[in-house]
Amino acid sequence: MVKIKLWEVRTAKGLKLEAVALLTGVSKSTLNNIENGKTSPTLANLEKIARGLGCRISDLYDSEYK
Repeated sequence: MVKIKLWEVRTAKGLKLEAVALLTGVSKSTLNNIENGKTSPTLANLEKIARGLGCRISDLYDSEYK
């Protein structure tokens, strides 16, 4: 499983999980599971998250995965 830096990017932008859910169209529970490493995001959700947060998909990964 690959963990993304959703929490780091989200908090750096001053966003709560609810706001990210609204911006991305990804449910709060799914985002929470991704943040806590309980599940890996699908490519479709990665695209939605990156678009909603105004970043690239690669920005969501630690440098070891780039």
